[in-house]
Amino acid sequence: MGRVEIIEVSPRDGLQNEAVLVSTVDKARLIRESIAAGFGRIEVTSFAHPRWVPQMADAEALLAELGPSPDGVVFSTLVLNEKGYERAEAAGVDEINVVIPTSQTFCEKNQNSTLDRLLDEWHRIANRARSAGIPASLSFAVAFGCPFEGEVSIDHLVAAVARGVEAEPAEIALADSIGCAVPTDITTRFNAIREVTGDIPLRVHLHNTRNSGLANAVAAVAAGVDRLDSSIGGIGGCPFAPAATGNIPTEDLVWMLERMDVQTGISIAPVLDTAEWIGTVLDKTVPGFMSRAKPFPEVARAGAEPSS
Repeated sequence: MGRVEIIEVSPRDGLQNEAVLVSTVDKARLIRESIAAGFGRIEVTSFAHPRWVPQMADAEALLAELGPSPDGVVFSTLVLNEKGYERAEAAGVDEINVVIPTSQTFCEKNQNSTLDRLLDEWHRIANRARSAGIPASLSFAVAFGCPFEGEVSIDHLVAAVARGVEAEPAEIALADSIGCAVPTDITTRFNAIREVTGDIPLRVHLHNTRNSGLANAVAAVAAGVDRLDSSIGGIGGCPFAPAATGNIPTEDLVWMLERMDVQTGISIAPVLDTAEWIGTVLDKTVPGFMSRAKPFPEVARAGAEPSS
């Protein structure tokens, strides 16, 4: 059924909403173990104000600890504004991902701004990144629903994406930040934005707040979206989503897609080990299921008689 790219986001979106502050050394271990498992693109940190996101206060220190990304691996970083971009460029990042909330209220609550101002700032950041030779992706948060405004209309989403596309992003992503989407939403909204994105690659960022994340991932792949974010252990979650349970778990996603004959290039065994380890760091059982259930025996899938 083809191949997809899984972007590992646990070092950033997975950790940023966790109560336990994780050391720079442990963050670097999480990233290095992700590389060893086969990930070619990892969201390693964000350049947010440390007062608002204390978990990411060591962004520069973490990148210095990691050193240059290995061949074939991209270290991606989240950027919310021009100040964050300047820090990211100075730190020598491989790629930036600018996030803009789709609803006005979320823009005010999360970034103390408006949608129009954030889109204008995105244009300036994209131009600066292009001049510096840094690929810049654009993600639309709460693209399926907002915790403050409720439903986000498709027309509103398409209009926002159209404004963003004018700055020629390397990629456009839709994020189900509060985990309210169902598979038909995925299909409908990605089909709608294709009217304005053209050939720009599309990515999906899914949260599992209402246990629909993996079903939404299947819908995204069926809709031709071949770039999916996920988080080892399923850690993380949106701070504005009540009872948030985290991102979709990488190990669950990899197991499901590989069983569907969708190639990911990821080795699940080391991911399972990392999921268990990060749970000990965070002092909790991670939300993902595969680190508890373990993979279904491949011998049974091959049609052989199970051992007694």
